[in-house]
Order: sequence, then structure tokens, then C-alpha cells
Amino acid sequence: MTILQSIIFGIVEGVTEFLPISSTGHLILTAKLLKLEQTNFMKSFEIAIQFGAILSVVALYWRSLFVNREVMKRIAVAFVPTGILGLLLHGFVKQYLLSSDLTVVLALLIGGILLIAFEFAYVEKETSLEDVAHLSYWRAAMIGVAQSVAMIPGVSRSAATIVGGMLAGLKRKTIVEFSFLLAVPTMLAATILDLSKSYKGFSADQFDVLVVGFVVSFLVALVSIKWLLKYVQRNSFISFGVYRIALAILFLLFVL
Repeated sequence: MTILQSIIFGIVEGVTEFLPISSTGHLILTAKLLKLEQTNFMKSFEIAIQFGAILSVVALYWRSLFVNREVMKRIAVAFVPTGILGLLLHGFVKQYLLSSDLTVVLALLIGGILLIAFEFAYVEKETSLEDVAHLSYWRAAMIGVAQSVAMIPGVSRSAATIVGGMLAGLKRKTIVEFSFLLAVPTMLAATILDLSKSYKGFSADQFDVLVVGFVVSFLVALVSIKWLLKYVQRNSFISFGVYRIALAILFLLFVL
């Protein structure tokens, strides 16, 4: 992988990480378009630069992450299901699912259909929670279970947590912000777990490429977060569902 390709990946990651369209899926499909094989380094690179995007959350929401104890407790509870399943299934996901372009495309397609169906069926109640600090622990755990489905590439971590949170009774903007916060321990754990097992096989050039993608994804994600928060206050996620379906069909017809 070249530095230019790393920059492209960083931009794709920064734009897609917090949108309900699957950043992992987009990274895998980007690699397909650039004719890059899903090597062990490529898989580790895709995981690591996601944490670069997640660090933008730390920059913007550090008070909620490190000062508000009630929010911290709920993030910790929501992280547990994904943490356990991620530890148990890391090898399987990396070896088999991250190598499957068809899995990504089908997940994008099915996820898009479900997202549209959900938006047509869902009606936000006036009693929906506006403050994460008042979220019950069992509901936080259910959001964590929903997030764990996103271990399947193409599902979208943000989509899974947002839908799970809305079903758990949170307002749209509130669960979007909670999804941002929950991403921090989730992707930190995933990055540490993966790099601890694979970093010895990286060359110096590969580390340079990884750092570039990491930094670019961080910078682009800062803009992406602010845009999404403004978008969700006035719009549903139907357009993202349509985009997922269209992208999946295009890849099924012309790429795979």
C-alpha cells in the first residue's frame, strides 16, 4: 500500500465511521476497487485507522467520557457484550468474515432494507430519554448487544447501536451521541487486541502507512461527527438505507 492509498482509506474511514453505512464495509470495498488483497496487514490497517476516527470523539466529548461518571458507567455496561464476543470471535471474524466481499455486500443490502423498514415503522415517543445518564443499565446492555452484531462487516456499528438505542427509548440525537461515546472503548479494545497479535509482522514502511491513515481518519472524522449531529435533528436515516442498497447492487452487478 502506498501513502496516497493510505490517505484515501483515511478519508473513507473518517467520512463513514459514524454514519449508518458501515465503515468496515467501505474499507473492504475500497480495497477491492484499488485491487489490494485482504492480507493480515490490510485487515489490521482497517481496524487501526477506525480507532483514529474514534479519537475524534475523545477530542469532542472528553467531558462525557472522563468527567460524567453516570455516563461512563453506562458506556462500560454497554461495552461488555461486544467486549466478550469480540474476544471470543476475533480470530473467526478476521480470518473469514473480513475476507468475504460477498458478506459485506449482502450485509449492506439487508441492512439498508431493514434501516428503511425501521424508519417507516418507528415513532419517537415524547417520553424518550434525552439524557444518557438516566438510561437504565439493562437498556445500556441491550444497546451493547445490538452493537455486537456489527462484528459482521457491512452491518455498521453506528446503525446497530442507533437502532438499538431508539428501540431502548432514547431520542435520536441522544443515541447518536451515545453511539459516538460507546465507539471509544469498543475500537480501542479491538485495535489493541489486533495489533498485539500482528504488529511484529509489520515492516517500517507499513507502520508509516498506518500512521498516515490513522491521522487522516482522525481529522476527517472531526468534520463528519459535527455534520451528522446537525443532519439527524432534521432528517431520518432513510437516505442512508437507500445508499446502502444502491451501493450493494452496484457491487453485485459490476465488481464482484
